[in-house]
Amino acid sequence: MAEIRGGGGGCCPPMDLMRSEPMQLVQVIVPMESAHLTVSYLGDLGLVQFKDLNAGKSPFQRTYATQIKRCGEMARKIRFFKDQMSKAGVSPRVILDKDIDIDLDDVEVKLGELEAELVEINANNDKLQRSYNELVEYKLVLEKAGEFFASAHRSATAQQSEIESQQVGEDVLETPLLQEEKSVDPTKQVKLGFLTGLVPREKSMVFERILFRATRGNIFIRQSVIEESVVDPNSGEKAEKNVFVVFYSGERAKSKILKICEAFGANRYPFSEELGRQAQMMSEVCIIFGCVSDFVYYLMHTVSIQGRVSCRPVIYLLSAMMMVDSQKLLTLSSLLIMFQVSGRLAELKTTISAGLDHRKILLETIGDKFEQWNLKVRKEKAIYHTLNMLSLDVTKKCLVGEGWSPLFAAPEIQEALQRAAVDSNSQVGSILQVLRTKEMPPTFFRTNKFTTAFQEIVDAYGVAKYQEANPTVFTIVTFPFLFAVMFGDWGHGICLLLATMYLILREKKLSSQKLGDIMEMAFGGRYVIFMMSLFSIYTGLIYNEFFSIPYPLFSPSAYECRDASCSEATTIGLIKTRDTYPFGVDPVWHGTRSELPFLNSLKMKMSILLGVAQMNLGIIMSFCNAKFFKSAVNVWFQFVPQMIFLNCLFGYLSVLIIIKWCTGSQADLYHVMIYMFLSPMDDLGENQLFPNQKTVQLTFLFLALVSVPWMLLPKPFILKKQHEARHQGQSYAQLDETDESLQVETNGGSHGHEEFEFSEIFVHQLIHTIEFVLGAVSNTASYLRLWALSLAHSELSSVFYEKVLLMAWGFNNIFILIVGILVFIFATVGVLLVMETLSAFLHALRLHWVEYQNKFYEGDGYKFAPFTFTLVGNEDE
Repeated sequence: MAEIRGGGGGCCPPMDLMRSEPMQLVQVIVPMESAHLTVSYLGDLGLVQFKDLNAGKSPFQRTYATQIKRCGEMARKIRFFKDQMSKAGVSPRVILDKDIDIDLDDVEVKLGELEAELVEINANNDKLQRSYNELVEYKLVLEKAGEFFASAHRSATAQQSEIESQQVGEDVLETPLLQEEKSVDPTKQVKLGFLTGLVPREKSMVFERILFRATRGNIFIRQSVIEESVVDPNSGEKAEKNVFVVFYSGERAKSKILKICEAFGANRYPFSEELGRQAQMMSEVCIIFGCVSDFVYYLMHTVSIQGRVSCRPVIYLLSAMMMVDSQKLLTLSSLLIMFQVSGRLAELKTTISAGLDHRKILLETIGDKFEQWNLKVRKEKAIYHTLNMLSLDVTKKCLVGEGWSPLFAAPEIQEALQRAAVDSNSQVGSILQVLRTKEMPPTFFRTNKFTTAFQEIVDAYGVAKYQEANPTVFTIVTFPFLFAVMFGDWGHGICLLLATMYLILREKKLSSQKLGDIMEMAFGGRYVIFMMSLFSIYTGLIYNEFFSIPYPLFSPSAYECRDASCSEATTIGLIKTRDTYPFGVDPVWHGTRSELPFLNSLKMKMSILLGVAQMNLGIIMSFCNAKFFKSAVNVWFQFVPQMIFLNCLFGYLSVLIIIKWCTGSQADLYHVMIYMFLSPMDDLGENQLFPNQKTVQLTFLFLALVSVPWMLLPKPFILKKQHEARHQGQSYAQLDETDESLQVETNGGSHGHEEFEFSEIFVHQLIHTIEFVLGAVSNTASYLRLWALSLAHSELSSVFYEKVLLMAWGFNNIFILIVGILVFIFATVGVLLVMETLSAFLHALRLHWVEYQNKFYEGDGYKFAPFTFTLVGNEDE
């Protein structure tokens, strides 16, 4: 059995975040009658991660497959309501009391009734809207095609009158000849047919070309453009269309034209070639609009609408029933007819609006209870999913479940089980017992709103192994500090602080709102940004930079000009007249010729010191892990040689940097470190910083070389010897006691009897040794990014200030000054506060993941994922 470690042992003080919570594998035996309520109470508690004991069964073979299918159907109806409310602009009402208990059967019945009613209303509204759109198109066809036929009739009448007038004045002798020429055999006359309708404008030219080719040119087509977009009855979308009239001869040509119209989505409408019939059909459209709207309005307000009146049958029916004098209709003004049609259209539109209002009222009624229903259905579905992870006992009267829970949660779980048994009136209570197992438990850290974001940064690299030292404890400080080293400017830090304070002060309101992706990330990491801004102000005060401008905040500069010549951006003429500037960089360095070499040297050496310190912290954390897990091998053959190797080389370099700062020596540290390896026996000369430095360097070099085989060779042989001693004489094992029969042997959990591969262990240790030796060099060099990004940030800020703001100020023009200020603000916000912040954040992230955590952090665990209702209402299906 794997020992449950409770935090004893180890060098570090007990902290909530330092080690994950001690976990235990528990078994719950629940009677069938109280199983649902028990799982519900455990979901409210949120401290049990159930194991799937039915992993070999398909979802349809499980006990509660029917209930899950039922909940899935209700969830589908709720999604349908949500989609309809979203389209109608109706928002669900936020529920304040989430503990209202509603019956699932009542919810199912209510959802079914509301869905049926809403589907019926939608169908009726679609039919009514389709009829409206068809009649609108029909009206346009009557208008445009009527204009064509009327103009053609006027032209033919005029031509006939002209011919008759010419025949009266001609010679009588010529008349018989002309009549013979114009006489036509009635049996050879061709009767033309025509079709009218609307075609999408973007397809009109192709439509006309296809018709011409399909009929070999035996058609005549006319098109008229409709100025305004119309709603297509089939798709319900607005489209630009043309009215067409196609003349053809023969049924074969008609059949081809009908197929082409169908292929191009052209809507066809009947039209009479007689002027009297056209005027009659215009009047019929008016009557139809009135009949349909009155009939639909009556149905909407008296009974449920079961159908809709189709346009074309009504038109034909009323045409047969009406007794209208076509000649009298021709005397009516076309403007009067159009006015009457528009009035009927308005009536039908009012009817449609009334239907939409009725639909909106229904959706608002649904919205009042939507959140309650949604939460209830999601909870029930989650409960039945969890119940399906439990197995039936042989009597089929109890459910047996297993799961992980924190050690501190045992009393709360026991209390929830007892409460469920009482509330469900069960005669038998549930049984809770702890199982012994060799399986690796999940990792659970108790975090708050401040530490959660830092923990997520670490978890993004890998979840800590069970009770492994958690890097988050130190990351809370080191991450924002390393960011601030690259972002040091207390003016920019104040800007970040103000933006973060807005998020923190309004976190209750913003947490309940749906934010965008970028804003959601910024809000989730608000406390990380808050710490980053505070440290940026701190390092900005050290660098003495406020938007690249130095300020003597703590005291006047320690240096003054000896004469007027020193004012020309040089430090040659400066003399020290006061005590050293008490905090940070003396403001006199900024703007001088020595500024860049001085700050380069300062920031580069500071980066090395910070890097070596953090890498040492990582190695010390590996010692804490070794002590906690009682691994003496890792202490003596991993921690000790790693500390010796790192500090004999780069720890020694850090000491030389500090000595050089303290003594003011002009020694070349590059030369010292290079020739420490290339020519260790040569004299140091002017690069010597302290007595016996050569002897110290030889000693450190020898220890560094010895530590490499120290890391590589002993550990694999010791592990092999331990394995042989552990399994010696265990061919026959003693039978377990009866009370230990509940010990669980999980797949992959027991490694005690696995075959020991010495070659794999040795190769793994070889890789680990090479990685550490080479990484010690590359990781130290990687920390120089602190120097590079800090310098880049400072220089960019200086360029924006000098080349934009000061240059605009020098023109003595208010317009140029305003433009310069705006450019400076946008450049500062866009480049320095957004891009540079992101860049420094990513570099700090890399330093923690690669240079710091690889010294001790395995990160091969898995998160504790308890069954809980906390986030059920916010989850997407």
